[in-house]
Amino acid sequence: MNTKRQYEVVFIVDPTADDEVTRLTDNFKQVIADQGGVVTKAESMGKRQLAYEILHRKEGTFVLLEIEGSGREIAELERRMRVNDRILRYLTVRVDEDRRRAEKLKERRARKVAKRSSSTSPAVRRSAAVDFAEAKAE
Repeated sequence: MNTKRQYEVVFIVDPTADDEVTRLTDNFKQVIADQGGVVTKAESMGKRQLAYEILHRKEGTFVLLEIEGSGREIAELERRMRVNDRILRYLTVRVDEDRRRAEKLKERRARKVAKRSSSTSPAVRRSAAVDFAEAKAE
């Protein structure tokens, strides 16, 4: 597994541990770096209300990490989150395939628009109108 993949990890921290959020995030960044991964983005999304109660908590502090790595660091990160009492929930999603597919669709749409705009140039429209008028006259 030497290919670099992209992952998004979202975890919810107990809201009573506001001062620990940055420390936890820094520890998780260090774990990822030790395993050979790279954190491309770390964003604290703040305290939000949960959709349902988790461990009698109605809100939590959400943190998003975007990680580039082989997958080995994700396994270690999830193991550490599982045993940490301050982490209410976490979710890891592999996003490189979805982003690649989205880029491909975006390029295809751009080519279609470029093709459509070049095929409907004024000269083409005039010649099509002339052809239509001649066909109607006959």
